[in-house]
Amino acid sequence: MSKHGPSKKHLQAVGDIYMARIDEFDFFRQQVAGFFQTSRHFQSKPLPLVHSVKSRLKDVTHLKEKIKRKWGDEKITPENIFSKITDLAGVRVLHLHTQQFGKIHSAIMEHIASGFWTLHEDPIAYSWDPEATAFFKELGLKAITRESYYTSIHYVVKPQANTDLACEIQVRTLFEEVWGEIDHSLNYPTSTKNIACKEQLRVLAKLTSTGTRLVDSIFKIANDT
Repeated sequence: MSKHGPSKKHLQAVGDIYMARIDEFDFFRQQVAGFFQTSRHFQSKPLPLVHSVKSRLKDVTHLKEKIKRKWGDEKITPENIFSKITDLAGVRVLHLHTQQFGKIHSAIMEHIASGFWTLHEDPIAYSWDPEATAFFKELGLKAITRESYYTSIHYVVKPQANTDLACEIQVRTLFEEVWGEIDHSLNYPTSTKNIACKEQLRVLAKLTSTGTRLVDSIFKIANDT
């Protein structure tokens, strides 16, 4: 292994270890996604708590790019890949307004308390908005401010404590998803160097926050009448 970066042979070895177990990760991904797609907690009428669910397995090419990016801070090897990288399987849960999140969070934690999953680490709420950060802290979540304007709540769950099989769950509003998808297309796997795009992404983040608050207000008025 070079101190300047992982060799092609090293990257191939890590990729091979992942591909040898990809079916296990795919099965657990489907199980986690199915919980949000079919559970009565999320699909009750008139307005389901969950609007939609997306899921994916990390592409092996993207995995290799991630290893390269993290190399200066953290060495990912065939021996530690599954403990160091916990988003090989990912599920994204989208909802309409902020108050729905409290119930979604409670249902996730109830599922964990019932023994169906175990937490790999404490859930983390990422946000740049002070009001959103305060809301997440009231729910007992660890809240981290991101200068990138990224907003999402992350859980990493396992089917049981003694396994290295994990799935990352992201929960966010539809407005936050729009911003996240646009930001991802411009800044992943490498960040854009275009200053104008960076500035416009900041503006879009503020519009996204405004949109989420407006939706919150609409549903609050609707529920109070």
